[in-house]
Amino acid sequence: MIGFLRGRVAYAFPDYCFLDVHDVGYRVFISHQTRNQISVGIEVMLYIHTHVREDAILLYGFFSQEEYDLFQYLIGISGIGPKVAQGILSATTANDFYHLIHRKDVKAITKLPGIGKKTAERIILELKDKLSDTSFDVSDASDDTAALGDAMGDMVSEAIEALLSLGFQQSEVQSVLKKKSDWESTEEIIRYALAELQRF
Repeated sequence: MIGFLRGRVAYAFPDYCFLDVHDVGYRVFISHQTRNQISVGIEVMLYIHTHVREDAILLYGFFSQEEYDLFQYLIGISGIGPKVAQGILSATTANDFYHLIHRKDVKAITKLPGIGKKTAERIILELKDKLSDTSFDVSDASDDTAALGDAMGDMVSEAIEALLSLGFQQSEVQSVLKKKSDWESTEEIIRYALAELQRF
């Protein structure tokens, strides 16, 4: 079983890359989180999960140990395969996801790709006890986002939901919205956030 691969990124696409390891090109599926950490021509080390199917052997790669660990937790849950797990990792960070579990936020989890209400409830049920063995920052962006949403009411909550649906991550949205607090409408929040996010 492959534990990790270290090599040069030969090609990089939105959901996979080719890793050149001693002149052998490995096709490795990656999340958006990992994609943001790599670029063509640089040497990287990716933690690897090997998924064996009847018709293929697929490699899933992760830039961080935290992302790899969450992937392993997710695929251990009935009804969640590697593709859905990778989609979740593309939509949120491991820390943000752990906070959703900690808060038992079924509604937020169902907004992740490929996750329905029953699956979200199963995720919380199966992972809540495992989180006691997982180190994550309790002051992370997710709690800040939730507190911000509570303070500003429905306007901020609706704006955050709209921005997440556009593909932005909770950590990005929270970082931008912390800079300002005097809002008059949901539309104003979205316009401001979009303008700020486009600078990155």
